[in-house]
Amino acid sequence: MCLAIPALIRAIDGKQATVDLGGTRRDISLWLTPEARVGDYVLLHAGYAISMIDRKEAEETLSILQEMSKLMAQQEEER
Repeated sequence: MCLAIPALIRAIDGKQATVDLGGTRRDISLWLTPEARVGDYVLLHAGYAISMIDRKEAEETLSILQEMSKLMAQQEEER
């Protein structure tokens, strides 16, 4: 099983992009999504944007991931 996470494209230089991952910036490859533009959300896996994702779905997914992270931290504190 693999996990792809939504990332917001902040800048593009050729086939490389800088994305925002919850406040962290990372350089990724756009070789699989040449249609991606600044301001688009992409699904990021292993340093590659593997597909496009609409803003609403990306924001919902990010919200769920943040909630999961909070719940996991609470469980760790209870141990």
